[in-house]
Amino acid sequence: MKLYSGPLSLFTAKVRIALDEKRLAYELVSVPFSRSGGYQPKHPDVLAINPKGQVPVLVDGPVALFDSTIILEYLEDRYPTPRLYPQEVAARARCRQAEAAADEILFPLVFELISEVFSKPAGERDAQRIARARAGITQHYDALERRLDERPYLCGDFSVADIGYALTATFAANLGAPLADDQPRLQAWYGRVLSRPSVTKELAGLAGAMEQLTR
Repeated sequence: MKLYSGPLSLFTAKVRIALDEKRLAYELVSVPFSRSGGYQPKHPDVLAINPKGQVPVLVDGPVALFDSTIILEYLEDRYPTPRLYPQEVAARARCRQAEAAADEILFPLVFELISEVFSKPAGERDAQRIARARAGITQHYDALERRLDERPYLCGDFSVADIGYALTATFAANLGAPLADDQPRLQAWYGRVLSRPSVTKELAGLAGAMEQLTR
């Protein structure tokens, strides 16, 4: 198995955590990235598999896939133990929806911060754009806090929804939009996710990559 991965890609980080949780061995192919140029030039193997030229790309024997959500679903079907999705049909659908919300609703707000806080020097940032993004992130967290119950994880057991949300929340915190003190259930959930060895390992790798890029 081979995974084409970016050093600061939240979406490849999701796949790496899932592979570690399932204890699957794989070859990691790191796609070059720079703060100024991004993922340019595109890796030829990635371009050959993904028309969008984006990571992650997973190759498992004759199967070549792109898009983190599709890859996570494939890994669950092909290597179902331990499970990263609920088994019951409705619960599984809700979990898929939660993972999609982390990617498609919360992450676009975080990407606004990436575009302004990470990619630009302080004197060139759009303060109004940053404020709107941070306010939107807080509103999303408030809604998530209200939906959380006494279960330890978002879908009962640890799942792809926890992976996606925890990584997005970590990126947001590093860009000035942390979880708030008045979100105790969300804070407790975040602590549980961060205590998992697969997540601890991944966040340490992301921190090291960030340090190298910002030297």
